[in-house]
Amino acid sequence: MLGVAGHVDHGKTALVRALTGMETDRLPEEQARGISIALGFAHMAVEGGEVDLIDMPGHERFVRTAVSGATGMDAVLLVIDAREGVMPQTREHADIAALLGVQRAILAISRVDVADAAQVAAAADAAASLAHRAGLQAGPAVPVSARTGLGLDALRAAIAAGHAAQQARADDGVAYLPVDRVFTRPGHGTIVTGTLRRGALATGDTVEIAPAGAPARIRGLQVHGVRVAAAQPGQRVAVNLRVEPAQVPRGAALTVPGTLPASSWLSVELRAVADAPALATTQTLHLLFGTEEVAARLRLLDRDVLEPGETALAQLRCAAPVSVPARERFILRSLSPVRTLAGGRVLDPQTRRERRHAPAMLARLGALAAEDPAGIVAGEVLRAGIAGIALSRLARVAGLSSARAAALLPPEEAVLTRSGEVVGRPALDALGQVLPRVLAVHAGGVTPERLQAMLPKAGRAVLDEAVARLVASGTLARDGAAIRVRHAARDRAAAEDAERLAAQLACTLRSAGLTPPDLAEIAPDVTRRRLVDRLVREGVVIRAPDRVQKREVFFHRETVESARHRLMTLLGGEGLLVGEIGAALGISRKFSVPLLEYLDSIRFTRRVSERRVLAVHD
Repeated sequence: MLGVAGHVDHGKTALVRALTGMETDRLPEEQARGISIALGFAHMAVEGGEVDLIDMPGHERFVRTAVSGATGMDAVLLVIDAREGVMPQTREHADIAALLGVQRAILAISRVDVADAAQVAAAADAAASLAHRAGLQAGPAVPVSARTGLGLDALRAAIAAGHAAQQARADDGVAYLPVDRVFTRPGHGTIVTGTLRRGALATGDTVEIAPAGAPARIRGLQVHGVRVAAAQPGQRVAVNLRVEPAQVPRGAALTVPGTLPASSWLSVELRAVADAPALATTQTLHLLFGTEEVAARLRLLDRDVLEPGETALAQLRCAAPVSVPARERFILRSLSPVRTLAGGRVLDPQTRRERRHAPAMLARLGALAAEDPAGIVAGEVLRAGIAGIALSRLARVAGLSSARAAALLPPEEAVLTRSGEVVGRPALDALGQVLPRVLAVHAGGVTPERLQAMLPKAGRAVLDEAVARLVASGTLARDGAAIRVRHAARDRAAAEDAERLAAQLACTLRSAGLTPPDLAEIAPDVTRRRLVDRLVREGVVIRAPDRVQKREVFFHRETVESARHRLMTLLGGEGLLVGEIGAALGISRKFSVPLLEYLDSIRFTRRVSERRVLAVHD
């Protein structure tokens, strides 16, 4: 993506037309006045592919529009009139390009057909000085004339060489397309255009219109007027959406649902323009990124004033919530008089108000500014400690999709829990050493909620992971809802006691036959009730419900089997009434009703009116 920049009326549009044969002044007002007021788009074929050109308005009133095009460019073509030389908007456009992270410039000295050799040389020297001042890498300036064609081949060669040297943009897994045009076309509906800054888009994808969060479905995609199934990072894309045009306001962006939640606070790295006025904390500015512009209050974190040319860590308090990816570039301009003052990168796109001059906070933001995504992932996990960090949050700070962030987690250094939290393995191991000591003084164990209160710095997901690992290793044990330290000898004795008690309970129920005692009688405490439940799970004891009396009767399995054998001979023909069955078995309705309800549930008997018949005879 090549941004075509420079002062108003220096021949940018004519030069793009001469290079590509395309007219970028599409608005009647632009064609009538001969001045670009909106972004213009063209493309030209070069060896190995095509180069998109963005014709940025040169008039100072339209710098905001120029910035919305500049945010997607890989290099800048600075156009300087041979007679006028470098002008104010030329300098501002060069500053904007540098602040947006552009490193390479192509210098074109235009209208050389109406200038003398001295003017061309002076303009070329001034252009080289401008590029050097802005920190842009540039080769020798190319003298050109859009009218006569002089130098166009040399300029095309310079553009082709730059394209060949340009590295492909990495796919971060999160699509981000700032929308610069919205229109409708009969038979198609809503169409939006923009430069796909990150990620990929495909026909049929569901996207989110940030920052509002409205969903939309992609009906079709075009790149350079050709329908495609998918679009890649760095391409100019037209997207046909199944949505109303009013749902895509200026400044909106298309992204993957759920990946760019809106935030009013941004933590950033900031660099001031070399010859701009100093910036003071609490100053209100215009914030421009993508195609969005919003008022924002500056909050310097490591100083009170940012002098020209200096770099600082800061926060921006936006007047309205914004959605912007981490590592995205932005521009700051003054309110009045309007001029570019600074720019930088978003370090944390979803944060809160930070305390100024806090060493730990400054160290973290400094690391976010210095590291690549892999380093950011590793650093954030380390800093989170036993609190852990959600994978979604980790991905957001690194500017990646959750899948890409997870792939960067070093297996030997980080653990992804089942709930989607990430914790460093050293922190998890340290917590694993602390837990047995904390629980050792609580012989009966504690609930997870109580354990969380005892270790407030540990994240709940991290705590659950550590407990699960210690239970699996035999260090800890679970008794119902309680977590306790496992003591081999004591646990063995407790297990033996439980086995003896369970056997006693089973024997009591077997001896009672079809008239077992109530649960409260045989299991007056929690321990015995748990053992009865265990016997039920093991099939030794049968739980028989009495839905009318809303109670349960517990029979031994052998007792129920004996009753089934007796009923096989009794329930012939038309069957028997409940009272008749009870009399035959020698029990009252208190026991016969729940017994029969259980036998109905296993389809041994079946109720017909007031009688029971054998279901196995059906």
